This record gives sequence, structure tokens and C-alpha cells, in this order.
Amino acid sequence: MNSLILPVILLLVSAAVIYLACEVFVNGVEWVGRRFAVGEQATGSILAAFGTALPESVVTFVAVVFGATAAQKQIGVGAALGGPLVLSTIAYATVGIILILCRTQLPKTAAIRSDFRNLSRDQGWFLVIFAAKIALGLVAFAFKPWLGVLFLAAYGAYFWKEMRGSSDIEEEELEPLKLMPHTAEPPTWAAVVQTAVALVVIFGASHLFVKQLDVLGPALGIKPQLLALLLSPIATELPETLNAIIWVRQGKHRLALANISGAMMIQATVPTAFGLFFTPWILDPSLLIGAGVTALAVAAMFIAFRRGFISRVFLTAMAGFYVLFAAIIVAFRLG
Repeated sequence: MNSLILPVILLLVSAAVIYLACEVFVNGVEWVGRRFAVGEQATGSILAAFGTALPESVVTFVAVVFGATAAQKQIGVGAALGGPLVLSTIAYATVGIILILCRTQLPKTAAIRSDFRNLSRDQGWFLVIFAAKIALGLVAFAFKPWLGVLFLAAYGAYFWKEMRGSSDIEEEELEPLKLMPHTAEPPTWAAVVQTAVALVVIFGASHLFVKQLDVLGPALGIKPQLLALLLSPIATELPETLNAIIWVRQGKHRLALANISGAMMIQATVPTAFGLFFTPWILDPSLLIGAGVTALAVAAMFIAFRRGFISRVFLTAMAGFYVLFAAIIVAFRLG
């Protein structure tokens, strides 16, 4: 038991470092968006999402490219599917919980309803792309690896749409840049440097967090595949979740929801492309169950966003899908 003390301490320390770095990151990325005339939604769905999705994407890339065994490569595939599962359940639930703790309701304005409709389109496209990646996991054919290019192209199209449609969103007053707290309008280089440094810290701390899970998992009798499905994605999606906490606490619900939505689009495309390029991309029963639960969760969010029925309780209830997935995996010992 004493051998677990250090990993637990490092786990807690790395989580604290990630949170503090996310505070600096979201402050910097908002100023980067302002300086490059990027609207608020695209700042969340593109700039912030791209940065915070790097840990999960790198974990998948390293596992599928440099994995020495088929089991190690399968862990990468599991991480590629676990990311969207965590984002569509735990991340949205976190927003709901923080809203409840802050005693804050989502505004019911025309602007928010318009945001919900935009996010419903993101959820709809995610479902289409996600269905394609799952269908490819059921069959084997010679040219399947080349289809990874289509997933990268899909994200490119999403990037173009978000950047093109962001100019009509009203700007909000920003907190001073932490690197230059006494400067009302910091220079572009300062915002970029602060964001990049924070991102490096998030990246390093996220990997430290994952390594501690890798140590604690076997010590607690958790199989590697189960670790990849249940725990590693929570760790690697921690930056997105913490960004959501920070932005909701600041009253910036648009940024929080857009960050989750944008990260989901990255996780649906980029890690999948890596998996297709470097593995057979054949999904086992545990991965298929995870995919099914993810699809149900995203479908629920799609309908809710489409109808404008988004509340604190509804968002919090999204965690139930993750609990359902974990219960099925554990009950049937599919990990």
C-alpha cells in the first residue's frame, strides 16, 4: 500500500497543475481570439478545443504508432473511442454541476437559442462521422487505412465553417492578460506566448496524470483495456472539463459548451485517422458498447439543443450515460 502513496500524490498534484494551467490557458486563448478577430464561439470550438485535445490525440498517436504489441495498439484505439464518451457525458455533466453549485441558470435569450441550434448541428455532424468510424470498425478491407484522410478532411471542413461563421458574435469584456495584468490591451505576442506556455504545462501535467493511472490501474487489479476505456480518457479530457468549469464560473456558458463541442469534433476525426492509418481498426465488444452509449448521449444532446431544452439538471444527468457504460463493462467483465 505504501508503494501507492507517491502515485496518488503525483496524481493529485498533476490535477492541480492542470487546473491552474487551464486558468492561464483560457485567459490567454481568449486574448488570442480577440487579437486575431476570432469570434467567441470559434475561440472555444477551435482555438481552445485544439489545444486541450492535444493530450488525448498524442496518447492515441503514440499508442498506435509506437505500440510494440497488438494489445498496446488496441489501448490507443480504446482511447480514441473513450475520449468522445467522456466529453459527451462527464464534461457536459460537469457544466451542469457547476451551474447548480453557482446557483446559475442558463440564460433563455434569442442569442443562447441561436447558440443551441449551432451546437445541435455540431452534434448532428458528430453523429454522422461517429457512425462512419464505428461502421469501419466492423469490417476489414484492403484500402481502409486510406479512409483516414477523409476524417482529417471532415475536421478541416468543420474548422473552416467555425472560423467563417464567427464574426457576428458580440465581444465581451475580457479579464486582463495574466502575463501583463496592468495592460488594458496586451500585444499579440504576449497572448500567444502565455497560451503556448500554458499549453505545454497542460500537456506535460496530463501525461504525468495518465502515467499515474497506468501505475495505479494494475496495482488495483484494473486491466489495461479497462483502464483505457474508463480512466485514461477522463485524465486526458481533464483540460476540456476544467476549461468548462472555469468558463461557467465566469458566466461564459457559450465558451464552455463550444469548447466541449469542438473537442468532440476533434476526437471524432483526428484520433480516428491515426487509428485507421496504423491499426486494423477492428472494434471489440467493449469498444462497441462504449460507442453505442456515446451515440445515445450525443443523440440526447442533439435533440435537447435542437429544441432549446437545456437545463442544469439535464446536463448533470448526462453523467448517467457514463455510469451505464461503466456498469455494463464491469458487470460483463469486458475490459
